[in-house]
Parts: sequence; C-alpha cells; structure tokens
Amino acid sequence: MAWRISLLNMALLGASAWMMTRVPPVQAQPPDPPSVQITNGTIAATIYLPDATAGYYRGTRFDWAGVIGRLESGGHTFYAPWFTKTDVTVRDFVNDGVDITAGPHTAIAGPAEEFSVLGYADAAPGDSFVKIGVGALRKPDDDTPYSPYRAYAFADPGTRTVTTRADGVDFTHDLADTGSGYGYHYTKTVQLAAGSPELIITHRLVNRGTKPIEGTVYNHNFLVFDGQPPGPGVVITTPFDLTTAQPLDPAVATIAGREFRYAAPIPDRGRVSAQFQGFGPTAADYHFRIENRATGAGVEMTGDRPIARLALWSIRTVLALEPFLALDVAPGADYTWEYRYRYYTMP
Repeated sequence: MAWRISLLNMALLGASAWMMTRVPPVQAQPPDPPSVQITNGTIAATIYLPDATAGYYRGTRFDWAGVIGRLESGGHTFYAPWFTKTDVTVRDFVNDGVDITAGPHTAIAGPAEEFSVLGYADAAPGDSFVKIGVGALRKPDDDTPYSPYRAYAFADPGTRTVTTRADGVDFTHDLADTGSGYGYHYTKTVQLAAGSPELIITHRLVNRGTKPIEGTVYNHNFLVFDGQPPGPGVVITTPFDLTTAQPLDPAVATIAGREFRYAAPIPDRGRVSAQFQGFGPTAADYHFRIENRATGAGVEMTGDRPIARLALWSIRTVLALEPFLALDVAPGADYTWEYRYRYYTMP
C-alpha cells in the first residue's frame, strides 16, 4: 500500500497565505494518530506515519519518518512512550517525580533521529533554513539563536511518500528550498529481518541543493526496557575501552574497561548522562550491547559508519545511548548509512 502525502497542500487546506507566514499552533499528540503495524512473526512494532494535521510527531526537531511508537520481541518491550503526558507549554521535558511531561518537540519514541540545522546562521529574519526530515523553516524576526525546542513556521514542508508492507515501511522526503540553497532526496526504510529478531533501518541522502550538507545526524535511541528504571543490572558494552571527559560519580555509575554500569537505580527526579570517548575512526566501533540483566532483555546495536560523538542520557523511565555520525555531502553526491538492532533474551 502506498501513500503520497504533500504536506504543503495539507497545510494550505483551510489556511490562508497570511497564516502560513506565522508559526502554526503546536498541538498536543492526537489520541489516534495514523500508524501501521508491522511484524515478522518475532517482532511486532507500531510505526507512526507522517501527517501534518494528525501525526503522532509534528515538532520541528526530529525526523518525521520512521517513528517507532512501540516494539516488542521475545516477551519484552523495547520501545514505548517514556513520558506520561505532553504539554505544549513545556520546552523540553519536566520530571516532577510523578509524571514526566514532554514538550511537543521532544515527545517522540523509539530510535528517533535528529539532523543538524542547515543555514540558520546565514539566514536573515524571515528567510528560510532547513532541518532534514522536517522541511524548510522560517527564521523568526527576533533573530535569536537556533533552538531545537522552539516551534518554527514552515516555509516549505516538502513532499513525502510512504509505502507500507507487512514487515516494513519505506519513507521518502523531497525538498528544494531555493531560498536557502539546500535541497535533498531522502529515503528511509524501516524493515524487520525475515525469521530473525532484528530491525534494520537504512538511509540514503542525496544532496540536490547548491550547498554542501555539513553537520551530524544522531539517533536518540529511547530504550524503555519493560518500563524498568535504569539501575544495577543494566550494562552497556562497547568494543573499545570507555573513557569520559568528566569523571563519573561512583555512587551513580561506573566504567570498567569496555563496560558502563549503573551503581544505583535512577531516582524519581534524577538523571545520568555522559559524553563517552575511546572510539576509533572506523565503523567497527559502532557496535554496542545494552542489557538489563535483571529482566533478561538485551539489544545489540550496530552501524556501518564511524562514530563522530557518543553520548548517554537517561532518567528513571528511559535509557538513551546516542551515536552521532558526521555528514559532509557535496552537491550532487549522496550518503548512505544503516543501523541494525538485534533484540534478545538472555539465558
């Protein structure tokens, strides 16, 4: 089944040209956003579809394609909402010890990706800049620095197509923003491997603009691990010796060689984060295992590109290991990358 979606046409329905120059009101997540269910008999996943009026995610931070709202395998839940509420007045998120309330640009789930902003510093107020996977946006009149947590008006949402299958979904996004000089053809496929508890996400980015696409793309990897808080028994293993620029508090977390461990459960309002070092210049170091040895759930994450930066962010409901990739795509060139996730249950 194929869907062809023109977000510009959707936005124009019921809206005047005057309204399109203003920041559209950011709405809370709808109760029943468009989605498809995919399975290979081993993994079952909910994939949300891009939709400018009723989509699960309509912020201007993360890529709209391939949002995985829930994924289950082997009796374990790996992705699901890590927040309990959403609120359009919240900038990023608020953790009050009872509820975790996410703002509209952060309220996303699963292996969500974010690209560097393109052309914002060079744009004059009112001119356009680009977020890949989102579209061309307008720089506000106040000329403040770019913020991923701010709502920006669309100058051109681009054109999207979505093709669904029983075990996967293909997304494309085409944008030609003559104002900023950036343009691209972007394809992203979310595919479940046949007969295996494995998720494969493949990408191709073709630079169709007049300027090079330079920056990074990273995957936030919002792992929920059966709704259990990160704590003792949760271990991250890498193929290289881990180091951090800032020493860890041993009462909170420790590093021993190639393993990162939580020393205690993350408290209600707590946060554990780190910037990891030690990886090398090849894709061989994009190979991680994250295990909750208390529940027996594990995931192996591999990528086919070198790591440019590696971060960890975690609160009581979610663990996010964030590998960054470097982008340097000349006009007319293309760049591909792939992630593989193997979900397993430990003996």
